[in-house]
Amino acid sequence: MNQTVQPLIQHLHRLNAKRELVERMGQLDNIHQLQAWQCERLLASHQDLAQQKRYQDAMSFFVDELYGPKDFSQRDADIARVIPKLAKVLPDKAMLALEDAIALNALSFDLDLEVTEALEGQEINRDTYAVAYRKVGRQADRQKQLDLIYDLGMQLNDVIKIKGIGMLIKFARRPAKIAGLLTLHEFLERGFNAFKVIGDVHGFVDPVITREKELMETLLSPDTDLTQHNPLPHVKI
Repeated sequence: MNQTVQPLIQHLHRLNAKRELVERMGQLDNIHQLQAWQCERLLASHQDLAQQKRYQDAMSFFVDELYGPKDFSQRDADIARVIPKLAKVLPDKAMLALEDAIALNALSFDLDLEVTEALEGQEINRDTYAVAYRKVGRQADRQKQLDLIYDLGMQLNDVIKIKGIGMLIKFARRPAKIAGLLTLHEFLERGFNAFKVIGDVHGFVDPVITREKELMETLLSPDTDLTQHNPLPHVKI
């Protein structure tokens, strides 16, 4: 069995269990509002990258497919249904990228739930978010989040270099549709196409990681007076 299969299954089970819990708690709409705000915050913090044509698709992929208030249940159900077959067809690097993506989804959703609870029903803005973010803490998990983003970027960069992978993804669309796996295929295809046009992946990923780490450390530092030095941009949803 491919070494990524079991971790993928574990991430999916963790994510599905958390989704079910959130639905029972009646928090799903609140989490979606938080995720929408966070997407706008990411775009504002990295506006210079988002405005560069070669990075636009990659930025949209990260925002829409990994952070946004999107229903990923169909994609995840598709993955769970065909993991053994995927492992036989896709290159190891593609499977590793998929594992990183699902692990990032699972961890981010877990953190989002805690921040949502810490907000206690308040309107989401840079001030309330900063306080809730610090209250939740979990700096090790925040660092893990950044590590997964970096690893995913590197994995996708490796995938696009695999000979014939673009043709494989292209011709897999029709079989995927017939098999009821179009949602999964579109996710893989979008990630591939986004990173295919980047060129130097470090020019995109490295600034994102550096800025997000600085923001995390500032928000969580007890030496930062958030009422005077809030590093978050002003955004609205």
